[in-house]
Amino acid sequence: MLRPMPLILIAEDEPAIADAVLYALRSEGLDAEHCLLGREIAPRVRQGGVDVVVLDVGLPDRSGFDVCRELRGFSEVPVIFLTARNDEIDRVLGLELGADDYMAKPFSPRELVARVRARLRRSQAGPADAKEQAQGDFELDREGHRIRFRGNALELTRYEYMLLAALLHRPGAILSRAQLMDRGWDSDADSADRTVDTHIKTLRAKLRAAGAENDPIRTHRGLGYALEI
Repeated sequence: MLRPMPLILIAEDEPAIADAVLYALRSEGLDAEHCLLGREIAPRVRQGGVDVVVLDVGLPDRSGFDVCRELRGFSEVPVIFLTARNDEIDRVLGLELGADDYMAKPFSPRELVARVRARLRRSQAGPADAKEQAQGDFELDREGHRIRFRGNALELTRYEYMLLAALLHRPGAILSRAQLMDRGWDSDADSADRTVDTHIKTLRAKLRAAGAENDPIRTHRGLGYALEI
């Protein structure tokens, strides 16, 4: 059975830009769909089959930043932002919210296609549902809900496992407390920032006990946490 073509979801309200991007993607053998409004994106991603989201920051009904925040609550689908603004603060905000890349208008559709292909290669090289995934000194067993450090199994609580697995899924990326809670907590759980901080503290202690000379969990003050491996 042939694997379906990768599907790219385009969220863009300017018809000329949307048409150019759709044409460029389809010309390169990729499938593409177009959404005009921000509220359409999450339901379409939930249906499944979307491999990359190309997301305009300035949609008519809501900010692309808000859409990305919503997506990261339930999906790790790669997100590439498009924006008419090129301010550093906007780029940083987008990446902090979990976006994977950022392109300022005007841009080359061919460059966008190249970036989309790069995201597809990374996703295919390390699928999130793999049974075993090695990341530096860590080994993540998603089916068994276990994490090993230098070959030794870590005795983790449910929330410690969810936090560390989220950090391992995007090594080097800064994940805010809100993003970590979206991945690890039930909707009715305690949502205070100090809850994440407490579990990060116990995680660090268990990693030290397992032989970590340097703390691999880095605090980025005012932003969140990142795992350096």
